[in-house]
Amino acid sequence: MENFRKVRSEEAPGGEGAEGGGPGSGPFADLAPGAVHMRVKEGSKIRNLLAFATASMAQPATRAIVFSGCGRASTKTVTCAEILKRRLAGLHQVTRLRYRSVREVWQSLPPGPAPGHRPGEPAASLSVLKNVPGLAILLCKDALDPRQPGYQPPDAHPGPSSQPAAPTSKRGPGGAAAAEGSAKRLRPEPGTAEERPMA
Repeated sequence: MENFRKVRSEEAPGGEGAEGGGPGSGPFADLAPGAVHMRVKEGSKIRNLLAFATASMAQPATRAIVFSGCGRASTKTVTCAEILKRRLAGLHQVTRLRYRSVREVWQSLPPGPAPGHRPGEPAASLSVLKNVPGLAILLCKDALDPRQPGYQPPDAHPGPSSQPAAPTSKRGPGGAAAAEGSAKRLRPEPGTAEERPMA
């Protein structure tokens, strides 16, 4: 493909996988009309996506949000959903995997002066059909059917942000007492056998 350049990329007809409905319905066709759909792209900023998603889910009228992404944006899609689940406790999750058919059109680069090439000839083009994996994650405040594939109940344990952090010491076993003992000599308590009067 070194002598070709990509001209355009478009979703092929019937691009939704077996899980998707008609065009534009997505994998969750039975959602309420007030659900928010976040399309995560490769260049999307997680900070911006989560700011909008958190503000949307804070409104009482919004009961569900869907994060969807395909190709290289799949990992970013999962990250957004996991962070939102930690920020807002009690969200039910359903994950759907699918494939999207993408048609890429490539055109040959103009050759240099060659003996057999005529200047008015159109460049050769090549069409490639790719199946790109993608996923959609539904997060809902309301209870969902636990028998459907891809269901995850709300996390029973609160997230790490709500638990107090235990102090840790990098000084080795024994904690602060061991560290103190290395800096200065420990004095025995009065009345022990090690106590000697100084003369």
